[in-house]
Amino acid sequence: MELYERKVTKIGNSYGITIPTELLRQVGLAQGDDVHVEVKDGKIVLRKKEHITLAEDVDAEFMDIINDVIKEHDKAFIGLVDR
Repeated sequence: MELYERKVTKIGNSYGITIPTELLRQVGLAQGDDVHVEVKDGKIVLRKKEHITLAEDVDAEFMDIINDVIKEHDKAFIGLVDR
């Protein structure tokens, strides 16, 4: 696994880094793709946002609410696994 070094640069009111094309290829990302960005164990984690097709009777807003609840209570759900 090759280690890449990048500088953080200012982009408007935010900051960013460039990602080498080879790394994007390895994880299946392309320009314009959406990613999830989170901090886990003190590290920034990027994940490609998966687009799923919902069944006709499933409301997208409902799924957004469910995802928010899962994200908010993730540690509690994980803690329940071994109970």
